[in-house]
Amino acid sequence: MSLTLTTATTEAPAPELAPRERETLRHIAAGRTYLQTARHMGLSKHTVDAYLRRIRAKLNINSTAELTRLAISMGL
Repeated sequence: MSLTLTTATTEAPAPELAPRERETLRHIAAGRTYLQTARHMGLSKHTVDAYLRRIRAKLNINSTAELTRLAISMGL
């Protein structure tokens, strides 16, 4: 069985992420929890969740694995 992943990056240029969205993505891709990310960034975990929901919506990403793959491809 083969699995094909499609993201917005293969169909059109990806929307630009805000600096705090990029920072949040970097922390999550490094394996930090929402709470650890929030503490490192001086935010609430609800704000971290909001950033990640915006990233997922902008880039049509549904899983943390896809978020991590994106972070790696962006050099984060």
